[in-house]
Amino acid sequence: MRYETPTYVVTAVTALGGLLFGYDIGIMSSILQMERFNEHFNTPGPIATGIIVSSLTIGCFLGSLLSGPLADRFSRKITIVLGALVCTIGSGIQFGSVNRAMLIVGRFVNGLSIGFLSSVVPMYQSETSPPSNRGRMVSLQQWAITWGIFIAFGIDYGCSYIQSDKQFRLPLGMQIVPSIILLFTMSFMPYSPRWLVAHNHISDARQVLGRLRAYGHASVPEVAEELRLIHGTIKYEKEHKSSTYWELLKFPNRRRTLLGCGIQFMQQFTGINTLMLYAPTIFRDMGLGSVQSIAMCQAINGLVNVSSTIPAIIWIDRWGRRPTLLIGTVLISVFYLVLALLMRSYSALTNHATHDTLIINMNARSLGIASISMVYLVVASFAFSWGPCGWLIPSEIFPTHLRAKANSVTTGTNWISNFVVTLTSPLLLQVAGWKLFVALSVIMGMNFVVIYLFLPETKNLTLEEMDVVFLSSVWAFRPHKKKTDRRLSLDTMTSVVFGDKRPAIVEQA
Repeated sequence: MRYETPTYVVTAVTALGGLLFGYDIGIMSSILQMERFNEHFNTPGPIATGIIVSSLTIGCFLGSLLSGPLADRFSRKITIVLGALVCTIGSGIQFGSVNRAMLIVGRFVNGLSIGFLSSVVPMYQSETSPPSNRGRMVSLQQWAITWGIFIAFGIDYGCSYIQSDKQFRLPLGMQIVPSIILLFTMSFMPYSPRWLVAHNHISDARQVLGRLRAYGHASVPEVAEELRLIHGTIKYEKEHKSSTYWELLKFPNRRRTLLGCGIQFMQQFTGINTLMLYAPTIFRDMGLGSVQSIAMCQAINGLVNVSSTIPAIIWIDRWGRRPTLLIGTVLISVFYLVLALLMRSYSALTNHATHDTLIINMNARSLGIASISMVYLVVASFAFSWGPCGWLIPSEIFPTHLRAKANSVTTGTNWISNFVVTLTSPLLLQVAGWKLFVALSVIMGMNFVVIYLFLPETKNLTLEEMDVVFLSSVWAFRPHKKKTDRRLSLDTMTSVVFGDKRPAIVEQA
C-alpha cells in the first residue's frame, strides 16, 4: 500500500509552529494596554514592560540553541513535537498567572517552545521541499507567523470588551489550541529524508521521498536520483568533514555563518517587532484614545502583514531572494523616514498649538492618519521581503551535516537581537520618539549595502548545490554562472570525490 504526503500538506501542518510563533509575538501588544491587565499587574512601567515582553525572547534564544543538538539526535520531527508540548505547558502557566513573576515564567517557557519551532520548522520544510518551490514552502512559515499575529490582534480586540480578568487571560490561554493541534498532526508527518539518510535509514528515506515527490511511488527514477545525490553528499560529509560547532567558523562555512547570522540580525533591526509590539503606543501618541480603537488599528496592522506576505509565497521562487530583499529594504527605509517626519510634525503641531483649535485638530488628525498609514506601509514592505527571506535563507544555505547546528546559531542570533529590540524599544520610543525611526531608516540603508555586496542568489538550487555557490566569489554583485554551469560544477566535484562511479546506496532499515 502506498502512502502519499504531498509537500504542501507537510508544510501546512508544520506551519502551525509559525502560527504559534506569531501568536506569541502579537498577543502582548494590546494586552499591555488593557485596563484589567494593568489593574491586576499594577500598571507595569517601561522597564517592567520590557522585561515582560522580552522574557519570551530569552526563552526563544535558549530554545533555539538547544534545538540544534535535539534535531540532530532525535530528528526534526520529534523536536517540533517537543516544541508543541512545551508551548502547551507555557500557555497554561500564563493563563493562570497571579503575579508578574508567574507571567514572566510562563512567557519564558513559551519562549523555549518558540525557539525550538522557529529554528527547526523552516529547516524541516527546506529539507522536505523540492528546489523548484522551496522558497514558496518556507515562505508559508512566515505567512503562518503573520496569521498568528493577526489572530492574536483580533482576539485581543474581541476580549477588550470583557470587563473581568478574562479580558487578558483568554488571549494568553487560547494559544493552547493550535499547540495541541500541532502536537497531534505531527504524528502523521514523515521524518526528514535527509535526517533519515544521515542516520542510515536509507529504505525509510526512499519511502519518504516517494510520498513527498511521486504520489507514493518510491521506485521512480526521480526519487532514486535525488536519494543518490543526498546519500552521496552526506556520505562524503561524514567521511571528510566534522560536524562540530567549530566548523561553522572555518572555511568554507564561515561565509555562510556570517551571512546566516547577519540576515537574522538585520531582520530584527528592521524594527519590525518595535512596530508589531509597540504600535499601540505609537497609535496612542498619534491621537487614538480608547483601548478599542487602538486594538482595531492593531488588528488592521495584522491584516496588512498577512496580505502582504502573499506575493512572496507566489513569486519568491521566480523573483529570487536577493532582488526581493533589496526592494523591500529600500521601501522600508523610505517609509521610516516619512514616518519620522510626520511624527515630528505632529509633535510640533500639538505641543505649540495656541490658536484656531479646529484647524489645528484637523491638521493633527491628518498627520495622525498619515503616520499610522506609514506604519502599515513599513509592515507591508517587511512582510514580502525580510519576513520570509529572513527564515528561508539560513534554512537552505548550510550543508546537511551542519544544518541543524547552524540553524540553531542563526536563529539564536535572531532571538538575542529580538531581546535587545523588545527590551529597549519602550524606553527608546519614550526618550527618542521620532528620532528612533530616522535611525532605523539609516540602518536599512546599511542593510542594503550588505545584501547587495555579499548575498548570492539561491533560487531553484538543490540544497546539495549550495556548496558550489558558496565556494565561488564572495562578491555577490558580480555576474554568476548559469544554473547549468553550477550543475556541471557539482557533477565535476562529485566525480572528483567518488570517481567515475556514483556512490552505491546500501539499503538499511
